[in-house]
Amino acid sequence: MKKSMHYVALIVFGVLMVNCKSEPKKDRILQEEKTEIEKPTPVIDHTVLNEKPEGVTAPEGMVWVPGAVFKQGAVNNDKIAMDHEKPAIDVMVDGFFMDVTEVTNAQFSAFVKATGYVTVAERGIDWEELKKQVPAGTEKPHDSILQPGSLTFKKAKSSVPNLYDFSQWWNWTIGADWKHPNGPKSSIKGKDDYPVVQVSYEDALAYCEWANRRLPTEAEWELASRAGSYGTIYNWGDDVSVLAEKANTWEGEFPVENTMADGFELRAPVKSYPPNALGLYDMAGNVWEWTSDWYNTDYYKEVKSKNTVLVNPKGAESPYIPNNPLAKERVIKGGSFLCSASYCASYRVSARMGSSMDSSLEHTGFRTVATAEMLKE
Repeated sequence: MKKSMHYVALIVFGVLMVNCKSEPKKDRILQEEKTEIEKPTPVIDHTVLNEKPEGVTAPEGMVWVPGAVFKQGAVNNDKIAMDHEKPAIDVMVDGFFMDVTEVTNAQFSAFVKATGYVTVAERGIDWEELKKQVPAGTEKPHDSILQPGSLTFKKAKSSVPNLYDFSQWWNWTIGADWKHPNGPKSSIKGKDDYPVVQVSYEDALAYCEWANRRLPTEAEWELASRAGSYGTIYNWGDDVSVLAEKANTWEGEFPVENTMADGFELRAPVKSYPPNALGLYDMAGNVWEWTSDWYNTDYYKEVKSKNTVLVNPKGAESPYIPNNPLAKERVIKGGSFLCSASYCASYRVSARMGSSMDSSLEHTGFRTVATAEMLKE
């Protein structure tokens, strides 16, 4: 049985897994040293919807994010920006409303109570669907293993020299879901104000439909996180020394020891750290957040080559990951409590990763947005 569990874990990791995908710091610095010739930003004749529309009241728990023309992606002084964040592209985004916090356990519970919705992690695993995303000829694991569950974090007992091997700190856990985020013996009782996790892209969309909301695009998410600070690495500026005061991340040797300098080892309740300039909480750290964009590692390069301003961009037309062409992933933003300076530093504004749409993990949640037009419907 133990061998079989390891086997299915490898399959599930390959299909469902996403986290701070490691790129050693020295490699990232070498990438940054490759200088790029910046083309001038093209002029665009477009009226940006900056002010909140008259007659439209901000829904409870949401704030207005003014529109802007800005550079999306890595800023010039970010020495650890990854290749898929570069080069920065010119975008124009209209204003919108955004949730002040990630969707909480209490909010998601209300949705489930009202609709009877069953999340992906609570359903049985569809082998016919799963095998489409693994190499041809992959043997089907035993039915006793293909049970509802999700991925949960585990500390390593000793130093991990190979941070590319994420199976060293993730477990496929039968019985893990949004009500039991760390496994069947865990609970969200008394944690109404914590961000809901173990929710897939499909789960997030279902919540949005019920709430008359939608997921933000990557451009919208980044605009909201920057909150008017367009040239800084973090949404509070460039000073990383205040990280523990600003966000819930991993301090210490990852994934062995977390010193909890920021006050938490795993997830933190929403509003545990100061908001950004727009009043949005946890736009860095705590849990990753789904966006609606396809994850395509070449997206920024392809857009930059066209030397144009994208108006309200919705991301790449299709997903693309060179080392996993079968994967269909969506962009997630913001980093999580597992992000550390030595691993991925994804609490940076431009940081982005991809997640399989049917994956759910204990460090991934979401927040929603709404346009004035949606609220008038």
